[in-house]
Amino acid sequence: MRTISFVKGHGTQNDFVLVPALDGTPELSADDVAFLADRRAGVGGDGVIRVTPVEHAPDEIRAGAGAAHWFMDYRNQDGSVGEMCGNGTRVFAKYLLDNGLEQGTEFDIATRAGVKRMRVVTGGFEVDLGRWRLARDAEAEEHGSDSVVQVVGAPDPLPALSIDMGNPHTVVAMPPEFDLATLDLTHQPRVDPVPEHGTNVEFVRAVEPGHIAMRVHERGVGETRSCGTGAAAAAVATWWWAGHLLDQLQWRVDVPGGRLGVRIDGDRVLLSGPAEIVAAGTVDLPH
Repeated sequence: MRTISFVKGHGTQNDFVLVPALDGTPELSADDVAFLADRRAGVGGDGVIRVTPVEHAPDEIRAGAGAAHWFMDYRNQDGSVGEMCGNGTRVFAKYLLDNGLEQGTEFDIATRAGVKRMRVVTGGFEVDLGRWRLARDAEAEEHGSDSVVQVVGAPDPLPALSIDMGNPHTVVAMPPEFDLATLDLTHQPRVDPVPEHGTNVEFVRAVEPGHIAMRVHERGVGETRSCGTGAAAAAVATWWWAGHLLDQLQWRVDVPGGRLGVRIDGDRVLLSGPAEIVAAGTVDLPH
């Protein structure tokens, strides 16, 4: 067995196990990650994040890190590698500040989806997620959607829009009167065509102008209480479907775990919300 230190945190109840690797160790296998994220046998979380200096990151991360000092090595609950996580960036940033590893109100962090600028704001952090894009823009422009999603309980496949936020998202618009609580997300929604690297699936309904609610089934995890990049994708998709309304660039996104803010700035999108550290300790890895 190996004994390692960990920290537990969450952003709108999207929870993570953070593993400090300040000298580049420990490395974590897929089995290690799955154990740490296990809610019965391990610590429990939607994902696992190694906190390691950029100099210990893979070559391609170091090459593009710019002024970032720290690499957010993100893994999904099942042990698979993830590009990044919007809610996770805020928890990562809070850990860095709480432990004196970063100072000031703005700093960069390196992720597999590029460098992300973090900014301290009232009630938490804002992260510049970077550029969003339509994954299949020609088809989306022609039809208003580019794929279909089948979810348990829905008699017919539902049209959807694929949004690339540095990680893949498929957004489904539900009628405003639809009760999102009636969706059965215990089973993975079927997406056609299936994206090469899988996708997160967001089900969204409008509440009022600039205000939406959503539930999400995350790739490699299942349903989570929140998804930061998913909230951004849902806001962008709703804004795009609404005809790119220029007076609706600031969005409130309600998720089961709370509320997030999304700011659309041209082809860039920024996410804001709280971050909490709730526990710290050590754990024995069985592998």
